[in-house]
Amino acid sequence: MVQLVGPLRKELSDSVSSCRTLVVGAGGIGCELLKNLVLTGFKNIEVIDLDTIDVSNLNRQFLFQKKHVGKSKAQVAKDSVLRFCPSANITAYHDSIMNPDYNVEFFRKFQLVMNALDNRAARNHVNRMCLAADIPLIESGTAGYLGQVTVIKKGVTECYECQPKPTQKTFPGCTIRNTPSEPIHCIVWAKYLFNQLFGEEDADQEVSPDTADPEAAWNPEETAARATASDQDGDIKRVSTKEWARSTGYDAVKLFNKLFKDDIMYLLTMDKLWKKRKAPVPLDWSDMQQLVSSQDEGCVTGLKDQQVLSVGGYSQLFQRSVETLRAQLANKGDGAELVWDKDDPPAMDFVTAAANLRMHIFSMNMKSRFDVKSMAGNIIPAIATTNAVIAGLIVLEALKILNADIQQCRTIFLNKQPNPRKKLLVPCALDRPNPNCYVCASKPEVTVKLDVHKTTVQALQDKILKEKFGMVAPDVQIEDGKGTILISSEEGETEANNSKLLSDFGIRNGSRLQSDDFLQDYTLLVNVLHCEEMPKDVEFEVIGDAPEKAPPSSAPEEEKSITNGNKDSAQPSTSSKAVAEDDDVLIVDSDEEPSSSTTDVSMETCSLKRKLQDTDVEEAASKRKRLVQQPTDDDDDIIALD
Repeated sequence: MVQLVGPLRKELSDSVSSCRTLVVGAGGIGCELLKNLVLTGFKNIEVIDLDTIDVSNLNRQFLFQKKHVGKSKAQVAKDSVLRFCPSANITAYHDSIMNPDYNVEFFRKFQLVMNALDNRAARNHVNRMCLAADIPLIESGTAGYLGQVTVIKKGVTECYECQPKPTQKTFPGCTIRNTPSEPIHCIVWAKYLFNQLFGEEDADQEVSPDTADPEAAWNPEETAARATASDQDGDIKRVSTKEWARSTGYDAVKLFNKLFKDDIMYLLTMDKLWKKRKAPVPLDWSDMQQLVSSQDEGCVTGLKDQQVLSVGGYSQLFQRSVETLRAQLANKGDGAELVWDKDDPPAMDFVTAAANLRMHIFSMNMKSRFDVKSMAGNIIPAIATTNAVIAGLIVLEALKILNADIQQCRTIFLNKQPNPRKKLLVPCALDRPNPNCYVCASKPEVTVKLDVHKTTVQALQDKILKEKFGMVAPDVQIEDGKGTILISSEEGETEANNSKLLSDFGIRNGSRLQSDDFLQDYTLLVNVLHCEEMPKDVEFEVIGDAPEKAPPSSAPEEEKSITNGNKDSAQPSTSSKAVAEDDDVLIVDSDEEPSSSTTDVSMETCSLKRKLQDTDVEEAASKRKRLVQQPTDDDDDIIALD
């Protein structure tokens, strides 16, 4: 049994009890963290979470019970934690941390901020607020059996955005619409289809065959005669998908034949697409009922969500889900829209059925509902034990900060398997701030390559400043000597500019735009690099987005001898140097080494020690070097998914 924290010294105990702490997120990590905080002696806690409790949370978020489903996570977590420590002073907010009410002055009330979040946008925002308020932030995340904890302090360590994170995977529209080759392509298509039929239509989420596919290079006039789609209702018509579906009364059979027969037959006329690919095989509703198997009738034992139905079974599921969603839409009234939610059974049934039917058409192995849900919701199964370990490590790092011992703080990785030294937890030294960081540098500055004759003000605001650079409410001024206001966060002030091109305002190669976000107390200078030959489907590029860093110093021959599994290791931090120290490592099968509370070694001594202990350094550095090469499906290096 590993003891994480012993009795605290009186000075530290007093600091803990008086410390005002903000916990952002009350999900998997948040529940464990709140419990740990009150049991450690933290008395003044504020917790914020926008989510409500779902049934799927109950297997690991132990502060919630079935009776709490539908209620605020933050409020119920507060009430449950007070049963552990009734004397604690806890304030709960059922709200988004990105609400302007939670400004820099709000953050300055706290001595510590702890993130237990599940998305990058909120992480970026809290990172910037803590930098602006100069408050230590403890960042954390889990992904299955993997976990990570790190400390961020302005001017002392790297911030959350000092190194670029892997971007979320996107796929060319023609691949989704014409030539899917992986199950994820079909799942993305099915989610797009849900929005086109029942949700908010988006021109970028079209699901019909893409006749502009450059690979096809076909002549519609020549191939139209070969199209065998009939002229009856349900055929391809050049109207919006939703408009056509409404005209049929959301008839499931007509929808089926359009999507899985007529559209596929239309694709087959684009014959150049299939010269080096296996051509898709259309489905016809009239043939489906003969393909229903005993498994589809529920005659097979096992977990229902993990069974793969026959193509006939998925056709029936498609029909049932369409009918259910049609009724939901009708109940909401004219002009209503549905929002896709992985935890909404009819919506999940629809995406599962549509995706699998398309997989079958394009000769892919079909997937279970569980697998489709995992990919559609970017879900990695949450492990309660992982959350518990990470929450404990957060508190340990918090104690170091309150003990004025931030130099002893570490980034700590929780791995799936013990490394060669039989350790699951591997600490790494915190890196210094990246001088090229566009967030925490003294004068943040970036260069963006775009075509000023094609990029609109709206695109600059939404896709570049908000989506790429994480601003919430940007104000943009052109540095043209006149102080021209391009974008204002005040409603209505510059809306007339949105549809105009950047060139309409005299913006050209070398122009500089000052972008301010007053909520985040953040200013970014954007240098415009005009380019008229941008790659296809690329609106802009950030130049120098990934600052160069020196590679880890590890010998290649030693790297080959390291056997710690590539696939089972946590994603590395941005640190270029790994510290194989004893003081922050918890031993799984031994308690021989001293804990951080009893180790009194200076950073200089540790540094010298690491130089002498080549094996340890090479082990950790090599491990980190290999990990960088690891492909990942996550948005972040570590993503909290609860």
